[in-house]
Amino acid sequence: MNKKSKVILLPCDSYREELIYTNLKKGLELLGGLDSLIKKEEKILLKPNLLKKAEVEKAVITHPAVVGAFGRILREEGYGNIILGDSCGTGSTSKVIRGTGMDTALEKLGIPAVDFSEGVHVSYPQGIQAKEFIIPKELEESDCVISLCKMKTHALERITGAVKNSYGFVYGLNKAKGHTRYPSADSFARMLVDLNRYVKPRLYVMDGITAMEGNGPGSGDPVKMGVLLMSKDPVALDSVFSSLIHLKPQMVPTNYHGEKMGIGVWKEEDIVLLTPDGEISLKEAVKVYGNPSFHVDRRPVRRGIWERMAEALNIFQKKPYIEDNLCIRCGVCVNSCPVPGKAVNFKNGKGKPPVYDYKKCIRCFCCQEMCPKKAIKVK
Repeated sequence: MNKKSKVILLPCDSYREELIYTNLKKGLELLGGLDSLIKKEEKILLKPNLLKKAEVEKAVITHPAVVGAFGRILREEGYGNIILGDSCGTGSTSKVIRGTGMDTALEKLGIPAVDFSEGVHVSYPQGIQAKEFIIPKELEESDCVISLCKMKTHALERITGAVKNSYGFVYGLNKAKGHTRYPSADSFARMLVDLNRYVKPRLYVMDGITAMEGNGPGSGDPVKMGVLLMSKDPVALDSVFSSLIHLKPQMVPTNYHGEKMGIGVWKEEDIVLLTPDGEISLKEAVKVYGNPSFHVDRRPVRRGIWERMAEALNIFQKKPYIEDNLCIRCGVCVNSCPVPGKAVNFKNGKGKPPVYDYKKCIRCFCCQEMCPKKAIKVK
């Protein structure tokens, strides 16, 4: 009989530091304690979601209070060798966290926020989708990774949570190249699973106190969810996240492929859900903590002959488009496009919004992720 995956659900209605600290400590106890996860002498890398520079209230990045509370627990438990870093969508770790409060919290704890200095080519022959990665030198030098992810929607994968957070382990511009190498939701998800298999984060902590719905992961809307989630199984954690927003877990490519490729489980019967008050059924958790009106793509993927024909003809597919009245002509979308020759450009001059060449567009939605003014939507 397979051992069930344990997911910890911690009700948490605000970002008060002491409340988060207390909840995280309880969650770690329910998982068996930090000593069961990390040895004192190990080099620890904390990896939050630092997509881009944004106001903390917009729910783009992992909240500084969650990062600070977890760092505080590590320090109090006697862990000395800790750094924090992420390969951000735009900017560096130090630039993205500057002025958010995360910078001052880390400084107080003596935890350096590192800007990844160089990429290291690593071979992964046992990979199913990806046989190699370019990862930061600092990651390769670490013994233990803790993933501090954010509860958000995602245009390509429906949600970005525990599994997707590991894409920040791909170094620099290689993240953009990854979208051209793995352009479909399924191939990209399998690559992400391989990446998690290679990095093997010890623990995944999800900030779902305020989540992002709608046009995520960078241009959506903050929405109260009031939970912290923790697990050693990223698929189980993302499955609980999916259920709380009334999205079938198997509809998330990283969940579906994650289970098939062996990094976790998404089925309800394979998950034990614990709260500080004891075990709870997923059905009860959804009833108490779920949000049926959460704005996320719940449409099924159909693979009939008409859908395959539409895909071949490049019609009736999700596409990014620019709302002219919101666009400030900054060019971030053009710069973030990973396609050689660019699928979006200033064809009509910089006095007008950029224009898409949908024949080139691979639907990676990097442009939509990086737009600073929420001017790019997906339809």
